[in-house]
Amino acid sequence: MGGPSRKATVMAENDLERLLGGLLGDSPEGSGVGRLLASLFSEVGDSGQGGGNPLQGLVNELDEGGLAAKVRSWIGLGDNEPVSGPELAQALPYQVLDRVAQQGGVSPEQAADRLAAALPQVVDKLTPEGQVPEGLL
Repeated sequence: MGGPSRKATVMAENDLERLLGGLLGDSPEGSGVGRLLASLFSEVGDSGQGGGNPLQGLVNELDEGGLAAKVRSWIGLGDNEPVSGPELAQALPYQVLDRVAQQGGVSPEQAADRLAAALPQVVDKLTPEGQVPEGLL
């Protein structure tokens, strides 16, 4: 019939937020960035870019936005190339970054900076075998 209830969706987003924040450690920044990451994964997952896999959707979105080499370094087994907030902001559709920022209670620029600081580490940890797992998240 309909999709998942709003309560179920919020619970899933909270679980994802805790998972992603936990990848960053127990720092105070981890929980706030976890919320931004969960929102970002939700936004790109809803876009259909990853065929139901939010991580693949994010990879596809960033590849199309010109960050393919950096994203490949995060997925691969070598060193992770850094990305700046402005680079990330340019790679993502503005409406995606705007919605993520709104959900996180920050400006789009702050969201981009915080996500840029966290994404290399998070994507690296979500891809321990050097490739995007199927059905992740």
